[in-house]
Amino acid sequence: MRTNSLALRLFLSATTWTVIILLVTGFVLSNLYRQSVERAFDRRLGVYLKTLTADIASPEIPNDKAGQTLGEPLFELPLSGWYWQVSRIDGSKVENYASRSLWDSNLPHIEDQAIETGADGLRRNYVVGPEDQRLRLVERVIDLGDDGRFLVAVGGDAAEIDDEILQFDRALAVTFAVLAAVLLLTTMFQVRFGLAPLKRISESLAAIRSGTAEKLEGRFPVEIAPLARETNALLESNREIVERARTHVGNLAHALKTPLSVMMNEAAARGDDPLAVKVVEQTKLMRDQVTRHLERARIAARVAVVGTITDVVPVVQALTRTMEKTHRDKNLAVHLDLPAEARFRGERQDIEEMVGNLVDNAFKWSSARVAIEVGLEQPEPGRRSVRIVIDDDGPGLTAAQREQVARRGLRLDETKPGSGLGLSIVVELAALYGGALNLGTAPIGGLRAELVLPAG
Repeated sequence: MRTNSLALRLFLSATTWTVIILLVTGFVLSNLYRQSVERAFDRRLGVYLKTLTADIASPEIPNDKAGQTLGEPLFELPLSGWYWQVSRIDGSKVENYASRSLWDSNLPHIEDQAIETGADGLRRNYVVGPEDQRLRLVERVIDLGDDGRFLVAVGGDAAEIDDEILQFDRALAVTFAVLAAVLLLTTMFQVRFGLAPLKRISESLAAIRSGTAEKLEGRFPVEIAPLARETNALLESNREIVERARTHVGNLAHALKTPLSVMMNEAAARGDDPLAVKVVEQTKLMRDQVTRHLERARIAARVAVVGTITDVVPVVQALTRTMEKTHRDKNLAVHLDLPAEARFRGERQDIEEMVGNLVDNAFKWSSARVAIEVGLEQPEPGRRSVRIVIDDDGPGLTAAQREQVARRGLRLDETKPGSGLGLSIVVELAALYGGALNLGTAPIGGLRAELVLPAG
């Protein structure tokens, strides 16, 4: 799930940047193309303007005959969008010569002071012409000396520029859309298959945690292989540390057992000596404390092992057969409800110890019946638990007794054999696995012990 989320974030990030880059690139290319089209259009207008300037400057061609050498039929069609006009601006007299296409209209002048004259002496800009036509206009002032000063202007229909740019933008949009689709598909392919090794590692780690595998297996890309090697080395190191901890716990237990026994025996041999009684009392406390902490260390070491799975049904069946033999004189009726797929995420000896204590108590206190039920449940998404319920028809416990009985070493009935450590060990061991032991009243009249543990 996390790998899929990472792939989605990478894909969305790549998609966003791809769209932004393509939009910016398209905007830049469209503006560059517009400038190129305008320059080409201006060169065309410039050729017409130079021809008009030559006609006016030529003494052989009367001013009213200027423009006849242009050779452009659009200047003859009324309101065609292509116009030229020559105006005297020296103030000596008013003379205007224009193309027939103007049809008694006049071309506007470029009055924007921000428009600079180019190196070729031309001024260029967009203007509104006859019939509100949008024109691209170039104009130039020429000085013929004694013949006067003239403003020569040539305008062309700007719709040609807009149409050509529109066609380019459409082609650009289609091209970029195809390019974007290809890039996104390529990105999706790269993200999907590029993260596949990480997904395999995630699945392998889940398999290790669930107990179906012991290490990361298979071949990984060069970039991921060091991660797999280090992970396997970490798992192996964890197993070695746990094994050493078990060994140290066992060695410590044996090292302390003999001195404590010697102390108790020596003190007990002195009878009612107050010092001896005190030594026996304190030695028992020391033995209980040592037993407790060694047991916790042993349990914690086992719980730290990653990837251990135990089938629950064989454990319960074996414990039940053992207790039936032990308590055969009571002739108890035992009912079992065991689903075959129930598995515990932990070591076999731990569930044997927990269930063994509970089953032993049930057989010990029951009168005629014992019921054991195992079930699977899912308290929250992604988490499964195995629930073991053990009922007996014995005297049961009150609420206050149920609260006290889980305390270490406390026994409510001294006539029954045992050290009083069983239920407290079950509580501590279940808590270390993230589970719990709940005591209540059984439907058949006695005590109900409900053990909830993580499922494999």
